[in-house]
Amino acid sequence: MKTEDLELLVTRVMPFGKYKDRVIADLPGHYLNWFAREGFPPGEIGRLLALMHEIDHNGLKPLLDPLRRAR
Repeated sequence: MKTEDLELLVTRVMPFGKYKDRVIADLPGHYLNWFAREGFPPGEIGRLLALMHEIDHNGLKPLLDPLRRAR
């Protein structure tokens, strides 16, 4: 993980699917779990979704709050 990835989680939007145009940090846990079961897409979006899944799964979403406020 790069430190810039955390900022990307609160700024990058989902480019496809049911939650298209929603910020990755705001994706629901069940959607992230689905990707974890079915496979994350390739590239940066997949890497960010996997990171967000780990953060959500471990109850660490509040760590993103300072980054949200800084935007």
